[in-house]
Amino acid sequence: MNTKTKHNLLLPLLLFAAIVLGLWAGFFWGRNNGRTELGDALVRLASPGSKLEYTMALIERRYVDSVSIDSLAERVIPLLVEELDPHSVYIPREEMQRINEPLDGEFDGIGIVFNMVPDTVVVLNVIAGGPSDRAGLRSGDRIVRIDDSLVAGRQIPQPQVVRMLRGERGTRVRLTLRRADIADSVVVEVVRDAIPIKSIEAAFMLTDDIGFIRLGQFARTSYQELLLAMLRLRTEGMRKLIFDLRGNAGGYLDQAIMIANEFLHEGQLIVYTEDRRGEQVREYADGTGSASELEVAVLIDEGSASSSEILAGALQDNDRGTIIGRRSFGKGLVQQQIPYADGSALRLTTARYYTPTGRSIQKPYTRGDAEGYAADMLHRYENNEFFTADSIRFADSLRRVTPGGKVVYGGGGIMPDLFVPADTTDITPYFIEVVGRNILFRYTLRYADRHRDELGRVATVAGLMRLLDSDRTLLDDFVRYAASEGVAPDYRDIDRSHKLLQAQLRAYIGRNTLLEESGFYANIYPVDPVMRRAVEVLDAAAGDAAGPEDSGSEEAESAADSLRSACPGEAPQSADGASAAAESDDKKLSDHD
Repeated sequence: MNTKTKHNLLLPLLLFAAIVLGLWAGFFWGRNNGRTELGDALVRLASPGSKLEYTMALIERRYVDSVSIDSLAERVIPLLVEELDPHSVYIPREEMQRINEPLDGEFDGIGIVFNMVPDTVVVLNVIAGGPSDRAGLRSGDRIVRIDDSLVAGRQIPQPQVVRMLRGERGTRVRLTLRRADIADSVVVEVVRDAIPIKSIEAAFMLTDDIGFIRLGQFARTSYQELLLAMLRLRTEGMRKLIFDLRGNAGGYLDQAIMIANEFLHEGQLIVYTEDRRGEQVREYADGTGSASELEVAVLIDEGSASSSEILAGALQDNDRGTIIGRRSFGKGLVQQQIPYADGSALRLTTARYYTPTGRSIQKPYTRGDAEGYAADMLHRYENNEFFTADSIRFADSLRRVTPGGKVVYGGGGIMPDLFVPADTTDITPYFIEVVGRNILFRYTLRYADRHRDELGRVATVAGLMRLLDSDRTLLDDFVRYAASEGVAPDYRDIDRSHKLLQAQLRAYIGRNTLLEESGFYANIYPVDPVMRRAVEVLDAAAGDAAGPEDSGSEEAESAADSLRSACPGEAPQSADGASAAAESDDKKLSDHD
């Protein structure tokens, strides 16, 4: 980056900083006519050539009406930041909690998963041991009132319902419920408490020796959660792993580094960042990883960004595992969150990150053109990139070669080792109708209500599969339900889409059990071409590093050692109970999205 560009990049922020100096000068020197000219001159002298802070100072001291400079600043700062890169952003104070919660790993609430169907608050799951569980809420309950406010049948937006249910820990909320098979309303009082947010959304054995882990985001607890999940799956026979990062938009940079360290050998470069002065920070594997010999396939798509791309790029550039799916988002910028005194914050891009071979995977952008940047996915679709790898072109100047001789490219996301196109083969007009009108989802809630006792006893993926396999009339019953909802059966379409319909029905029912996302992905697997391709790759991998007995024992012990190191004093029982991992100094380069 040349000097002129550096200057242009920081100039708006420097101008705003000068506003504060201008306001202070105006306040100190007063507002009367005799002293104003001196104040004006000093403001201009403080930052010669700058119009912005001078204009704000003039408004503050001379405008005919009283004006809130803070209110003006709230409008000016976002405009300044918009002229930078697409990922620098100003966050108002009222938005901070909502944005930080998923990354912080907990929030204060009542501990339920719910959905609005269509204008009723339906409890899908109750977090075991949480406030609602202790108060007696059950899956399938309908919330009619929250305190004195009627919420049933009022088309209240879901975010508003969330705000009504959440509150500071220790406060109380009274819920009026409608419960199946009980004529009268049920009233419970819930004492709000801290609710953990899991970033590992699913972890289960997909086959006898292949484990599946899906990471939704890189939060403060992601590394700990991964260690716990891998330790549990190893006790269940995992010798190979599918690590699903599809749709994972990023999060904390240090978590991606620690997770990559688990899979790499000592001395292998994980990532390096470079700031505007050309100063680099390099992160290397330290050799303590518990999964350095584990066969691994990493799944990515156009929703995988930032920390997901750091992890995928680190493994790909070190010839470690196989990256499968579609080209990732292409975010190679690192943000630092800088707080303001009023509780708001600026997430400012302070560095670029590079994969071990020196790839910058940031896709091109024009400063100030957020709309054009957002349209990139539409352009990919129109360019047929979701369906064929041949439509994706990389400049030869961005070509890099891994130590193992594999050719990789920078300049716009991670291109997978194995491209798997989006599959629309079984999507028919009938399928689009029942999904688009939310009929399929509503049916699965109806099914869960009718089979609440059986589903409530499901504790494992294998148990869920046995229960669903025993129902031979699921699809037929759904088709009758859809007909009652106004979608006449088209048996040619149903025959073509039957595998997709069956898988989605089972997946959403599985999500209505205590297994949650594990129940979903275990059942969506038959129609997920990326998961199926990963299984093929891992099954075809030549040999294993050790015999079945020794390998499982040694890897499990290595995982336990890593867990004890990350969570001293904690027994590896559940991710909810694990303590916070020690934070590295690199978290100040927090890769927020």
